[in-house]
Amino acid sequence: MRTKKDIQNIKNKFLANFENARSELRFRNLYELLVCVMLSAQCTDKRVNLITPELFKAYPDIKSLSQANLASVKMLIQSCSFFNNKAQNLIKMAKSVMENFGGEIPLNEKDLISLAGVGQKTAHVVLIEHNGENLMAVDTHVFRVSHRLNLSNAKTPEGVEIDLTKAFKTDLNILHQAMVLFGRYTCKAVKPKCEECFMSELCKSKDKRI
Repeated sequence: MRTKKDIQNIKNKFLANFENARSELRFRNLYELLVCVMLSAQCTDKRVNLITPELFKAYPDIKSLSQANLASVKMLIQSCSFFNNKAQNLIKMAKSVMENFGGEIPLNEKDLISLAGVGQKTAHVVLIEHNGENLMAVDTHVFRVSHRLNLSNAKTPEGVEIDLTKAFKTDLNILHQAMVLFGRYTCKAVKPKCEECFMSELCKSKDKRI
């Protein structure tokens, strides 16, 4: 694992290079954010952004989604991975919000996780994007980058989240998005762009291509 000095250096580099990092998902409000994040599980943001305009046109709010026809939702999101399960969870989530939370999407981790299709990562992303909360969420990019930079050797996303939270402590919301974008465009799973990487001097990964 890294020294405190190395961790601070890594943190500073991420903050300097991704000062204004934002999600690439397109949403206009909390409802759209939650739906987008649910759809993005094991699916690219680009694909989600292609799907959601028609979905939100048909179901513009939580109430309309709670009353949605399952076959209709499936048809609208069929190009998304695991669309059958996601369609069911979207409707179940909306029904739960209407029945248990008075039609208002809750903004705390415990209640968010109680919704169908919402796990810890999804809840954290929603809270990061909507509230700017000091939380870490670990997707496939954050998981890969954490291991390549020797910030964690945990075998699960939950374990990596714990390691990163302990290591960085503050600015976790910015660092989450920074690591997502860094992993998506520079520290890629296949053919990472090591020759143009600002972390190169700190990276000793076996995947390094220099």
